[in-house]
Amino acid sequence: MSEAAGGTQAFGDALVARPVRAERTVFSGRVFDVVSRDVDLGEAGVVTREMVHHPGAVAVVALDEHDRVLLIRQYRVPVGAYLWEVPAGLLDGGDEETLLGAAKRELAEETDLAADRWDVLVDYATTPGASDEVLRVFLARELHDAEATDFVREGEEAEIEIDRVPLAGAADAVLAGRVHNPSACVGLLAAARAAGDGFASLRPVDAPFALRPGVRPA
Repeated sequence: MSEAAGGTQAFGDALVARPVRAERTVFSGRVFDVVSRDVDLGEAGVVTREMVHHPGAVAVVALDEHDRVLLIRQYRVPVGAYLWEVPAGLLDGGDEETLLGAAKRELAEETDLAADRWDVLVDYATTPGASDEVLRVFLARELHDAEATDFVREGEEAEIEIDRVPLAGAADAVLAGRVHNPSACVGLLAAARAAGDGFASLRPVDAPFALRPGVRPA
């Protein structure tokens, strides 16, 4: 174990751009592309890796005044299952939309709610060995009804079911293998951990996102 990982120093990931010698689009899709990239790793040589190029996303752990987390249930075609999830969505609101703005939009569109208190809960990469998709998960509190919009839920979102579950119980469901959505797993466990100090250790909404430096946080 390294000295940093052993706890004597702060440690963390580092964004490092290795030289890209060539890149080819293998597949161009509605949401994401698949690219083949030749990357120079120095002494390790040039490696070719196929990867999913993704616009990125945000997710929201919304906690009410009774310490219940807002969960949504919808069908996911790739895994063929109904999953309990936290509100989430793509960064597809245009170049001017911030991470916080996207989170507020998704919370309103999927649950018809807004929040007066926002904090950064956790940042993570979904599948770093195969995709460049990264997410910021926010904690939203002081919930209330959102202003009415003309947004219409379509496809899988048209079947969304909403429930409120005690945060501790939702985290227990993750550890018991009953919840599988990655943003729900990461977000619920992080929120349960952060609740230990009353969420005092959470970062503000304008905290930088190391893996997404090109997008304004708030």
